Amino acid sequence: MINSDLRANDTNPVLAWLYERAFQGIEVDESWAQKVREADARGTVVYVLRNLSHVDFFALDYLTRRYHLPQIRFASDLGLWVLEPMGRGWLQSLRPRSAESAATDFASAIRGGASAALFLKRPPHLLDPRPRGRIEGDGLMRALFEVQRQSVRPVLLVPQVFVWSRRAGTRKAGLFDTIFGPSEWPGNVRSVAQFLSHGRQATMRAGAPVDLQDFLLRENDGADDDTLVRRLTYTVLRRLERERRAIVGPTRKPPDRLAAEVLRSPKLQTVIAAMAGEGVRERAIITARAQRMLRDMTASLDVDAVSALERVFSRAVARMFSAVEVDEEGLERIREYAKEGTVVLLPSHKSNMDGLALAWTLYRHKLPLPLIAAGDNLNFFPVGPLLRRAGAFFIRRTFAGDRLYAAVVDAYVRRLIIDGWPLEFFPEGGRSRNGKLLPPKFGLLSIVVDAALAVPTRTTWFCPVSISYERFVEEKAFLRELAGAEKSKENVRGLVRSLETMLAGRYGRLSIQFGKPISLSQVLPETESEIPAATTHVRRRAIIARLGHQVMNEINAVTAVAPGSLVAMALLSHHRRGLPQNELLSTCERLARTLRRFNARFSPSLVPPAKHSANGESAPTSMPSAPLHEAVELFVRAGHVEARRVGDDVIYLVPASERMSLDLAKNVIIHFFVERALFATALLASPGPPLPLTMVRERVLALSRIFKYEFSFRTDAPFDRIFGDGVASMVEDSELSILESDAGDAGPTLVPRGKDGLEQLDLYANILENFLEGYRVAARGLSTLLRGPLTPRDLAKRAITTGERMYLAKEIGRREAVSRPMLENAYCSFVDQGYLARREGKVALTESYASASAVATIEARFQLFLKRA
Repeated sequence: MINSDLRANDTNPVLAWLYERAFQGIEVDESWAQKVREADARGTVVYVLRNLSHVDFFALDYLTRRYHLPQIRFASDLGLWVLEPMGRGWLQSLRPRSAESAATDFASAIRGGASAALFLKRPPHLLDPRPRGRIEGDGLMRALFEVQRQSVRPVLLVPQVFVWSRRAGTRKAGLFDTIFGPSEWPGNVRSVAQFLSHGRQATMRAGAPVDLQDFLLRENDGADDDTLVRRLTYTVLRRLERERRAIVGPTRKPPDRLAAEVLRSPKLQTVIAAMAGEGVRERAIITARAQRMLRDMTASLDVDAVSALERVFSRAVARMFSAVEVDEEGLERIREYAKEGTVVLLPSHKSNMDGLALAWTLYRHKLPLPLIAAGDNLNFFPVGPLLRRAGAFFIRRTFAGDRLYAAVVDAYVRRLIIDGWPLEFFPEGGRSRNGKLLPPKFGLLSIVVDAALAVPTRTTWFCPVSISYERFVEEKAFLRELAGAEKSKENVRGLVRSLETMLAGRYGRLSIQFGKPISLSQVLPETESEIPAATTHVRRRAIIARLGHQVMNEINAVTAVAPGSLVAMALLSHHRRGLPQNELLSTCERLARTLRRFNARFSPSLVPPAKHSANGESAPTSMPSAPLHEAVELFVRAGHVEARRVGDDVIYLVPASERMSLDLAKNVIIHFFVERALFATALLASPGPPLPLTMVRERVLALSRIFKYEFSFRTDAPFDRIFGDGVASMVEDSELSILESDAGDAGPTLVPRGKDGLEQLDLYANILENFLEGYRVAARGLSTLLRGPLTPRDLAKRAITTGERMYLAKEIGRREAVSRPMLENAYCSFVDQGYLARREGKVALTESYASASAVATIEARFQLFLKRA
């Protein structure tokens, strides 16, 4: 249906009909119309486009009419006869118009309050005959200065960018570019071809308006008009280019030029020279090695390949997931930061799909595609070449001891930062197998930080991203590894089997959330205040560590609470055989109540509708139950939960063999509850409340040290302040009460506040119970070291067998407590606690604990926290 505006105005009816069919699919930035309206309210709007293009002009004319924006009454280098009814005036348009006449008409239109379209440049191509009378925008700019100087009403230049192709263009122009103009700024023939090929994928953006009145006042330094024209042209072109690059990314370089620039890196050349010594032949050999390393490493982003992958991936996503929930506001923040500097995306890593899912999201939202750091274990045919064309560059999992390889990686990443490429890598290093975030790895992060510090003129933004699933895609493989099996090596056969399994399953919701970007300018002052007199090396390490932990904390903070995670946590956090449906829902509501206090993000399906009170204020209602029922059904279909109808009620049971699967979903949000779970465990452990505040403090401190490798804790304040803040918040939330003691110097005591407070504390303690049981299993497993040292991996494997016996003997109640990553974390903690010592790659009991009775004492410490009053 033709827009009523287009029928009502004086546009050529044939053109109006074509407008609707040609341009209605253009994606328009939601803020575009608002920007133009705001500019129109302040003054006269001049739409500024980079280079002469009939296609761009017609599209702009259509959109301004469609969105009721100021109409174009003058267009440089274009006759507007075609817009008139029945095309009247075309003969007059054939007569050449002088530059003076064009400037006069332009100034007259602006003085009359009309809007105009101004093309700044001509596309460079051989087919431009440059007929007499056709001009570039300099003369019109000077006319615009005269109009502004004679008027109190400001003129607003609003940059307009149409992107018809996602190709960023290349630094090396080919014959096609020479004849028809480059893809980023094409001539009319190429514009039409791009429109016909990619019209449905077209994007339109508006840059920040330039207030000409403010510009002339600001640049009032005695410069002549020619200088002012150059300055204004540069300002507008820079804003146009920023908008274009925020969609397509930086200009691509030919592979040979990129390789030459990487190999010329001073740091790499220093390493080559040091390894080669004085020998010319040795230097050539080492340089050739570096070239081979770079060739194996380098990405080869191909937009056509990405477009084809996008279609395939979209079908797979639609089959596998019930919904894809994307943080739209976060995406817009990324878009704005991409205009100002280099964006480094740091997503959580829970699946091999993570990198593709994020790139797919960016592509669909018209953001630049990042180059993705991938492990070289994925560089096998046909996956490697496919991922390389999707933007992956391959690096080894570790390159300790290979000085040349480390230097090549450093030089390559540094060059990408300098060129402005958005990057993506996983700060955890590898995939998490248990649902929780892993501690940050600092290898690649340190390389990127060094590169960013070496380019101080360009801001680098580190953007945390949380990618989470209701059910894990690689669930079966993870469960095997959690039970002690070794990770399978990637190959074609395994890939085919994985794809078959993945596509056959249903995994609920996929959520992609963006945290607040962090710049080094924010991290540097904090580090300086903590270690002002440190050496450069120590400062660098402190900066990288602080940045890494801030990124991980931000990922945790923005992780969306999905129905599946709530349901899994409720089903695993009780001691009964089964959980009635109404109690499942009430437990989920209890958990949600705590999450709201932490301002956690919820899946849109869990956001309750607001109800309005008598005074007109909105208040949240209880959480919708429908998405919780869907999550239960998801787990029932997967075989993780049994639903048994008893009379009018439904009882949900979790088979012992399926608890680990639900634990993966539970752990996605467990970080929100850890602090309060430590308080609850400390308070409820025997002898139980009321307990002196000092005793609770000692227990919480001990637990936080024990679980140092299991959870991420606050590091922004001393422990006493963190403890005080935790008590105060739980008192404020009516979970705890502080009682003043009558026993002289005993001090205040802590107790649960009423029945509701006790139930809430019991729920918190249940959330943490499987970790206490897991560490108890790890403590029992220390007895194997009485016969001699073992590697941490062998010790964990033997402890798994011990844990299986303890579970079957009902010494522990949680099957998910017997987990290899948990046991490995426990043994790292035991080293810090002084129970174990590392010796030549193995661990052994320290002298103080090298007896059966001492090992039993360690286990008893965990039993203390498991015994509740």
